[in-house]
Amino acid sequence: MQASTPLLTGRPRAKKMLRMSSSDKAAITIGLLSALCIGSVLYVARTIALPYAAPVATSRSNLSSTILSELPALNFTGDLRARCTESYFVQTLNHFEAIPDTYSQRYFVCDEFWQQSSSGPIFFYVGNEADVELYLNHTGLMWEHAREFGALLVFAEHRYFGKSVPADAARHLQHLSSEQALADYAVLLGHIKRSLNATSSAVVAFGGSYGGMLAAWFRIKYPHVIDGAVAASAPVLSFVGESPPANLTAFSQLVTYDASPAAGSAANCAANVKRVWDVLFDAATTAAGRASIQDGLGLCSALLSEDDALSVPEWAKTSFVYLAMGNFPYPSSYIMNGGSGLPAFPVREACKPFAPTFPLTEAGNFSLLVALRASVGVYYNSTHDQPCYTRSAPSNESQVDADFWDYLFCSELYQPQDQGIGDMFWLDVHDQTADAARCLAKWGVTLRPEWATTVYGGRKALRASSNIVFSNGNLDPWAGMGVLEDLNPSVVAVRVEGGAHHLDLMFSHPLDPPGVKQARKEELKHVAKWIQQAKATAA
Repeated sequence: MQASTPLLTGRPRAKKMLRMSSSDKAAITIGLLSALCIGSVLYVARTIALPYAAPVATSRSNLSSTILSELPALNFTGDLRARCTESYFVQTLNHFEAIPDTYSQRYFVCDEFWQQSSSGPIFFYVGNEADVELYLNHTGLMWEHAREFGALLVFAEHRYFGKSVPADAARHLQHLSSEQALADYAVLLGHIKRSLNATSSAVVAFGGSYGGMLAAWFRIKYPHVIDGAVAASAPVLSFVGESPPANLTAFSQLVTYDASPAAGSAANCAANVKRVWDVLFDAATTAAGRASIQDGLGLCSALLSEDDALSVPEWAKTSFVYLAMGNFPYPSSYIMNGGSGLPAFPVREACKPFAPTFPLTEAGNFSLLVALRASVGVYYNSTHDQPCYTRSAPSNESQVDADFWDYLFCSELYQPQDQGIGDMFWLDVHDQTADAARCLAKWGVTLRPEWATTVYGGRKALRASSNIVFSNGNLDPWAGMGVLEDLNPSVVAVRVEGGAHHLDLMFSHPLDPPGVKQARKEELKHVAKWIQQAKATAA
């Protein structure tokens, strides 16, 4: 909503279709939520040196925007963990049965800007499927505005991720669910407020991608615990059972939009990318063709079978998907999990090799393969030191995190996707029966396609809720499954023109487009209103 999930393989398909279940494909794509969530993000915006000043006690409620603009700049360089207190809370393992089992949930409290004496608010990051340190270090919207609100920052870790893993977790996955995680957050907040004598402090939740969904659901399920939620790039309308139904082709179509002239990419890019899949599928059927694929793409090892060769398109497609999510207007290591950096507007860079017109000849087809090699290199060779491709992920991913996310996908967060309709990819339509078989075989769980809509209520529940801001960028592939229109006067949509995946939550950057700056202003306006409402209610 980020993302290192492993490249998965699955059931065989006919020629020109990947040997991969749609559950695998969708798990990879929803796993892109982990591009935010699993990445160790060395965010460029945060590393710009700013003159440091000691914290000044201020409050948005009693300072004009002019005075706020005159406050000394703050420095958010370095590891922000040093400015926080790391703690562990003895958390109930199963909130929905009266059993004594517990686990240790990690969280960070950052209080340098908190105005405790005036019941300053709590900004609560709703941890998603990764180590919470990542969010602590890179959710700039919370850090940069804590001073003006006098806010306490809390970053809570999602159960089964990071260091909040129950004992023998792999054998007790039944306790891994979004519902249990939300209950964790509600209980943890109660503990923090009591411990810090902050029971009258308003609470605003922040989250991006899966964390954005959790933030919105937190407000729906526990409106007495949090006073509002900023849900960035949250595909809350992506589940089966929505009315109207989820747009299952939106993700691939928005990746294609990023590769179009409208988004600044080369005019021929999408058409040439569409053509290269046919070249790959045709070449996969013969030994000579497979050798051509290896040579053209610069693969480290030979493709020994047609099945092996048919996995190449999904590997190549993954690069376009990640680059679209991280299509930021400045260099960033966000999508690369901190291991290396992507250029500004990386999709444009990936499209440059596809700018020419390639003849419809054998030589032209090989030139397309060479172009694909250069294109995927923006992602797979971002370090510029790989002599050949191993077809493994280029990032510091956690296989355990990826597996736990796949369990969530199978057990409750089923988000099927289709492609090949109005986009630059090959035709591949999800197969729910095959998805169910894979989930049962791998995890021993029954696929529940409509569970997320049943338990959280989808669009209908959102209309009945309050105090939620949904932000979506027009460059973000997940935007097509998010809330794009106001659902009521206080459940509102903020369009982020020029924004990729939850760019508005990041630290500010000199190259931020106007749309991102405006989105942040809108979000903060609502945050201020929620806090004032909470104070008025408590008075």
